[in-house]
Amino acid sequence: MTSMPSGPARAAYTPFAHLTVPNAALYRLVMGAFLAAKERFAVHLRPEDVFAALPPEQRPADVDTVVKALDSLVDWGNLRADPDTSRVTAVEDFYRKRFIYQLTQAGEAAEQALSAYDEALGRRGALQAVALHDIVTQLRALLVLAAEQEEGEPDAAKTHLALSTLTSRFEALAENARAFMGSLQRTIDLHGVEVDVFLAYKDRLIQYLERFIQDLITLGGRIALLIGELEEQDRVDVLLRLAAAREAADAAPGEVESAEARAYERWVGRWSGLAAWFVSAEGRESQARLLRGRALGAIPQLLAVVRQLNERRAGRSDRSADFRTLARWFAEAPDDAARHRLWRAAFGLYPARHLTVDADTLDRRSAHPVAASTPWAEAEPLRISPQLRRTGSYERRGRTRRVQDRSEQRKHLAEIAAKQAQEITAARASLATDGTTRLSALGELDPLAFGLFLQLLGDALATWRPGTTATVATSNDGTMEIRLTALADGMRAKIRTPDGTFSGPDHLVEIIDLTRTGRARAAGTSGGEE
Repeated sequence: MTSMPSGPARAAYTPFAHLTVPNAALYRLVMGAFLAAKERFAVHLRPEDVFAALPPEQRPADVDTVVKALDSLVDWGNLRADPDTSRVTAVEDFYRKRFIYQLTQAGEAAEQALSAYDEALGRRGALQAVALHDIVTQLRALLVLAAEQEEGEPDAAKTHLALSTLTSRFEALAENARAFMGSLQRTIDLHGVEVDVFLAYKDRLIQYLERFIQDLITLGGRIALLIGELEEQDRVDVLLRLAAAREAADAAPGEVESAEARAYERWVGRWSGLAAWFVSAEGRESQARLLRGRALGAIPQLLAVVRQLNERRAGRSDRSADFRTLARWFAEAPDDAARHRLWRAAFGLYPARHLTVDADTLDRRSAHPVAASTPWAEAEPLRISPQLRRTGSYERRGRTRRVQDRSEQRKHLAEIAAKQAQEITAARASLATDGTTRLSALGELDPLAFGLFLQLLGDALATWRPGTTATVATSNDGTMEIRLTALADGMRAKIRTPDGTFSGPDHLVEIIDLTRTGRARAAGTSGGEE
């Protein structure tokens, strides 16, 4: 058990004592009145002022109840009481108990902490498509600043401002997305949600998810491409060091270097988090792709909930109704034997036939097989370890095994990974088109290239809406771009693969290998510098 802190440590937490006593709701309302008064630059409040500031439906019957609450808050350190001499008109008034109250520093700090707590609990979050546009804008600004390195060092103030805005918008996007998906899951689970409210809300929610998914597909690939361009040029480190140096400029004398080193580590961590959120790596999907999958999966879940609600409204049977009917049957059963038969028929739960089998038992069973339908009373008994019966676990104790050398296995896995990377690069190069062509002109594709083609086609069709005739989409890792245009000639395209033929309406398509264009751009830039 843990004990409450004593002495000065316990006194430091007494401003929170009003949360665990009777009339805690009244104490919270009184403290809320003082916070509202402070926003209006009112320092002191009289009991009558507090009484008038309370909501009418939660206001006590008389002012004396408020006075007692104020005195208790003074004892706990939330408020400070000063004699009220402004309304003294006679000698007798000096002997009458009159006080004015104001917030203490500890009481204000406690209320700020409680406000942050309430805000965090009530936060629903949002999927911020605007933040994606802002991130694209700031990354482009960083590319412009990075290009200034050719003429000299980039402007430190502009660099720090762009990176600060970028990380601020990214942190808000990630935090709001996490909060939104959590609240969305609670909505799907129907915890505390009325049926009529949910049915009216689901259409707007599905449209909201579809719009964000479209923006995430379009802008997420663009962000990944911009991050890749910055990292390919090896200029990110220079920008991060400029921002760290600007942050440490106001450090105390003698601490500038250490402050700059700490600031640089923070900026490196922020940039790594941003890159991992939008760019997939080998063996790890990006958070943007996971969020996209989670949002896509939420739509059929919402539709399943709607279908379930409609079935309930139509009077059809559901699981809860089945359990209620089964409970009624149990209550109406004439005896325990009938209840046992009902249990076996409903659930079919039977004890495990075998707990553990040693080598001798396996050898005997191999020589003399026993059918699974053999009753326990007629089958040969199994020998069970006393340790298993006593402790519930059966382990062989002994010396720890020697650590195995996995260098050969790691080398083999590295070779496989390198081979897969080469195959993906080759498939990407073979899939890229030289300008615009028809889908029917793609010809035959190997399985790997066909898989990449299906992913690109899915990304493009995800952005397709009624009335759309052309669309552009970028793969999640920012390596491929597809431009799809509908045709009105009614022709159908057939793409042959070793596993069969893929067919559908013919379109104009242009597939661009962005890694190849990025390398060509980088080669042209380096050639110009030479």
